[in-house]
Amino acid sequence: MSLETYARERLKFRARVMEHKRHRYVLLGRNVTLTFEDELTIRYQIQEMLRVERIFEEEGIAAELEAYAPLVPDGSNWKATMLIEYVDQQERIVMLEKLIGIEDGVWIQVQNCARVYAIADEDLARENEVKTAAVHFLRFELEAPMIRALKAGSILAVGIDHPHYTAHVQAVNVATAASLAQDLKP
Repeated sequence: MSLETYARERLKFRARVMEHKRHRYVLLGRNVTLTFEDELTIRYQIQEMLRVERIFEEEGIAAELEAYAPLVPDGSNWKATMLIEYVDQQERIVMLEKLIGIEDGVWIQVQNCARVYAIADEDLARENEVKTAAVHFLRFELEAPMIRALKAGSILAVGIDHPHYTAHVQAVNVATAASLAQDLKP
């Protein structure tokens, strides 16, 4: 949408996106949240970026689309933003040092199938030798039998296995699993 159109439609569009996103979050323990992205969530992020940065020229819009397009799933995968949150600043500093490599321990598992571990941060490295970042971008590649099982209503589990942070959800709620299954092509 143009900036003018978006300004008029923003509140309605935001409400629609927030309702949609309600079924795309998975909380892992107390400090990690996965937000599974799709075309609508990424469109919202782009619109907000264009609004905040006052980008209205074709070249700038194209650059934003190019930057965000890799975050949209393509039918055989899910793409998620992982946010590591610690309210206390001192605890956050300590934990981000301890959690190096956490992004490689994030997994999904479709009932009766093997775990699928995330492919993390394909755009750029988000950690160094002293700490990890609070935000990581993950991709989960699913095989055809997994997709069929999910579309048939199989249980979806999600978790993290890391020496300093282990959490899992044995069965993602039905609304979330159904929303995520819509991202997949049979």
